[in-house]
Amino acid sequence: MIADSVDGFLRCADRPDAVFVVNCDPGITYGLARSLLGRPKPALIAVDMVLRQPETILSRIACMRKGRLLRRVDHFIHYFRDTTRLDRVFGIPPGKSSFIPFKANLADGKGPLEPCEEGSYVLCLGRSLRDFDTFFSAVESLPFPAAIAQPNVRELAAHGARFTRPLSRLPPNVSILPDDNSTEAQLRLLGGAKLVVLPILKKTLVASGISTCLNAMLLGKCVIASEGPGTADVFGRELLVVPPEDPAALARMIRRAWEDDELRRSTAEAGREAARALGGEAELYQRMVERVVEWRRKRR
Repeated sequence: MIADSVDGFLRCADRPDAVFVVNCDPGITYGLARSLLGRPKPALIAVDMVLRQPETILSRIACMRKGRLLRRVDHFIHYFRDTTRLDRVFGIPPGKSSFIPFKANLADGKGPLEPCEEGSYVLCLGRSLRDFDTFFSAVESLPFPAAIAQPNVRELAAHGARFTRPLSRLPPNVSILPDDNSTEAQLRLLGGAKLVVLPILKKTLVASGISTCLNAMLLGKCVIASEGPGTADVFGRELLVVPPEDPAALARMIRRAWEDDELRRSTAEAGREAARALGGEAELYQRMVERVVEWRRKRR
């Protein structure tokens, strides 16, 4: 059964063999944890919970309340392996979590499966917890052309990105490329890149940017990403990793990858093979089902 609300899930709550799997919706997860309190309940599994580091007094209070609800979740499935920060902030112990690999969205029949030709700029793309400030500080010291998609400041703020520079004060080597948030626009932006950079804020708790990362890999692009959940804990030679919020380290890695053809191409080839092997949506859901079945078997 497919449900898109708490009430929809609860219609199956009396089935003794039911397992509730909530995909990427904290609101439904919290609602079910609250509604099932004090009654015989089906197993509750949360997939890809998008949790954020609390930064204000109100968000810290909310975090404590959310943590109590999350303790009622039986298991968490993540697209990253390192759950240290989730344990520290929300009290989710490693034993209640497991990992499955995500997939490239462009693998779902929406884009070419052949790699693109090498492009001409260093691209910073995406919204979730993106650190544009570090990207700008890194590329303004370099002689290479760089680019970003046309920014929507309100959307960036809603997704926790850091973009404090006014557009009139961007580095002169940074171009702003048109973007209508379509698949075609993403293909064009990624296709024109020589390097794709995913600078993620160090406060991230989950695999921010994993979809953009895998899409870039699938198109045969060399990816540079900030160290954190979903990067060094998942990939090896498939991408290049730098410390988060470190413009000097990012600048050094961009220069190295731009000038070292063998490094850039071997990283891109390894990334592409990894992204291809993960398949698309059907393969992702199969991995999810297998993990739930495995967890249920061990629980018995």
